[in-house]
Amino acid sequence: MSTHLIAGLGNPGPKYARNRHNVGFMTIDVLAERWGAPSSREKFKGFYSKVRVGEHDVVLLKPMTYMNHSGRAVAALCNFYKFSPADLLVAYDELDLNPGVVRLKTGGGHGGHNGLRDICAALGSKDFHRLRIGIGHPGHKDAVVGHVLSRPGKVELQAMEAGLDEALRHWDTVMSGDMQRAMHALHSAT
Repeated sequence: MSTHLIAGLGNPGPKYARNRHNVGFMTIDVLAERWGAPSSREKFKGFYSKVRVGEHDVVLLKPMTYMNHSGRAVAALCNFYKFSPADLLVAYDELDLNPGVVRLKTGGGHGGHNGLRDICAALGSKDFHRLRIGIGHPGHKDAVVGHVLSRPGKVELQAMEAGLDEALRHWDTVMSGDMQRAMHALHSAT
């Protein structure tokens, strides 16, 4: 039996709810609902819940530290449960992917994403899994902040939800630890 941590990144509060930058929070909400997770508790600088999925225990986390300090909550939970970076999957918004495109990745840099940057620094490692959820790029770097902190349109949101649904079709493979097979299956589908 293994335990995994899935952290979905976002910003707390109604001001940010349903913004593109909060697609990681949306991912945690979908997983919690599908898996029948108990109500989340506030601890470890975030809201977390633990649920049994098949043969795996999964801890779901929404950091409440704001995006740029996500590492504080992730590191606190990793330290408590003795998770290694290999036990962690982070779901977050990805500017370089169109809405509806979802990719899995293990390791690598932060790509300018401040939430990932903080997690890498807090863990002292880049070797964790990532679920990159496409939100599209606004076209110019000066428009990025306004883009990520605004809500997607109806068509864009439907594409993002469809991409997430496709990722969840391969979740058993992800949970089994066969990331290469999960990556191939997901990347061939979206």
